[in-house]
Amino acid sequence: MQIGRRDLLAGAAVAAALPGALRAQEQPRRGGTVTVHMGSEQRILNGSLRASTGVYVVAAKMQEPLVELDGEGRPVPMLAVAWQSAPDGLTHTFRLRQGVRWHDGKPFTSADVQYTAMEMWKKHLNYGTALQLYLQAVDTPDPHTAVFRYSRPMPQDLLLRAMVDLGYISPKHVFEGTNVLENPANTAPVGTGPFRFVQYERGQFIIADRNPDYWNAGYPYLDRIVWRFITDKAAATAAMEAGQVQLSPYSSLPLADMDRLRKDPRFIVSTRGNEGNAVTNTVEFNCRRDFFKDVRVRRAICHALDVDFFCENFLYGFGKRGTGPIPSSSPDFYTPGMPQYEFDRRKAERLLDEAGFRRGAGGVRFRVRLLPAPWGEDIALWATFIQQSLQPIGIPVEIVRRDAAGFLTAVYRDHDFDLATGWHQYRNDPAVSTTVWYRSGSPPGSPWTNQFGWQSDEVDRLIDDAASELDPARRKAKYAEFTRKVLEEVPVWMAIERQFISVTSARLRNHHNTPRWPSSHWSDLWIAS
Repeated sequence: MQIGRRDLLAGAAVAAALPGALRAQEQPRRGGTVTVHMGSEQRILNGSLRASTGVYVVAAKMQEPLVELDGEGRPVPMLAVAWQSAPDGLTHTFRLRQGVRWHDGKPFTSADVQYTAMEMWKKHLNYGTALQLYLQAVDTPDPHTAVFRYSRPMPQDLLLRAMVDLGYISPKHVFEGTNVLENPANTAPVGTGPFRFVQYERGQFIIADRNPDYWNAGYPYLDRIVWRFITDKAAATAAMEAGQVQLSPYSSLPLADMDRLRKDPRFIVSTRGNEGNAVTNTVEFNCRRDFFKDVRVRRAICHALDVDFFCENFLYGFGKRGTGPIPSSSPDFYTPGMPQYEFDRRKAERLLDEAGFRRGAGGVRFRVRLLPAPWGEDIALWATFIQQSLQPIGIPVEIVRRDAAGFLTAVYRDHDFDLATGWHQYRNDPAVSTTVWYRSGSPPGSPWTNQFGWQSDEVDRLIDDAASELDPARRKAKYAEFTRKVLEEVPVWMAIERQFISVTSARLRNHHNTPRWPSSHWSDLWIAS
């Protein structure tokens, strides 16, 4: 069946369907530079290989996915202009936009889609390897048609919503015949987007300039975007207040500063435009360790953490207790009444005793190393809170801090950790970026996947069956069963539920007008005088 607006192929209708059509009432002003604060550096700029807000906030201005979201959160065309699915969910046909060129002048065709899907999404993209597990082939009957063929049903709604984050396309002619993981284009992107890569100075900045040949005529409005790496949060706030930076996305400033800046008329401090990236703070267990192999120990850790106290006293009202891997903000899939881990220190102590980890010399049961992700202040605060909370139950915690690359390598490739904590992002559907935290089989080194030494045949089956279920009611029921099982086993605990916060200069226009705006294209962003 045909999905989306019937006039998608008409140029005017395409422009109206794109997020760029969500304009302010003022007349847009062309030109100028927007400088963006980046609190950490991931050292890769290819959304086809790395699904991460830290990548999208840069790369999505140069690369484009097949599908985007409009202001209401509905899938709309980007590099694909229309789509059709077989009733059995095994075949999905995408009609591609014509007249699009890569930044090096080569034409964009279905061969690029085929190559990216089979060689990048399916083999290397974190989240993509699980989502595309049953993708058999991508046929290219002509340069502007790509036909995805699956061995198990793929619900169309899931595929479209996944394509927003997991559907970025890379140029075949740049990557074919190379080691895709080490190709220089991963840090100097060749895309089809509204901005072209100019320069990347490690630890300092990234620059992209306006693409004068962009397929969406009249866009972008800006001349340049500069991303500045400012790891000192106080310095980042000072840069915002001095007008040297106009945007700090993804909760990158100190919480106290954001609380203060939201009272300053020069700034807009809000969670708006982040609805498509609900975030949870995690507790990740390395189940290879003798103590965490026992589920009673994992449950004890959860019972030892007073999440409500942390949210009330450290997050300035920007968070609440999580209830599982599917947040309450997802009504299509959330099911209430699941097992919970209320704060109960005595119960935690009892579980540890039952598991055979009784107090020894100095009251110590065992010691752990905790690696917090370097993304935001809340993670650092949460890590310290975990440390302070486990000490009274006989578990001393050493916090080991790494930069972004070091954290990802230690946790997801080398598995050199006992506990880890960071962010899990829920992207509209559990199969996009959530179930991959629990399903086995992701290649070592894939960030934000199940690298915890924990595996369940039953959970793997539930995940696969839910992702292939075409009936919405039955699909929701399968995810309820999945949620109950992983909350009982708790290899990862999604402890705190909230949304990202952006700090934006009040001079910017057309910002945060879609549910994943910081990770979108920004072609319609402009600066008021």
